[in-house]
Amino acid sequence: MNTVLIVCGAGASSTFLALRLRRIAMARGLDLVVEAGSLPDLDERMRETTVLLVGPHLGSRFDELDERARLVGARAAMLPDTVFGPEGADHAADLVIATLERKETDHG
Repeated sequence: MNTVLIVCGAGASSTFLALRLRRIAMARGLDLVVEAGSLPDLDERMRETTVLLVGPHLGSRFDELDERARLVGARAAMLPDTVFGPEGADHAADLVIATLERKETDHG
């Protein structure tokens, strides 16, 4: 089972996306636990995370968040600007799959 943590600044946007991504994962038969988080609780929750999805508005902090994920053995990926649109959860699911398949030396 892989745990996906979606992080945004305060956690509101990530909560809506997490709900939609859970539905997509179930429909596709993906073995995922999907959670939403915010920057303040990131370090506490990162230890359980396999894939960290970073909200598009945190792009300037991606390198830092990617490094924090790597320190606990997780992989990070940047969500596209379109992630909160109608097809956003499908795109996020595709991104999770690609991130899980990515070699550890690759960057997101």
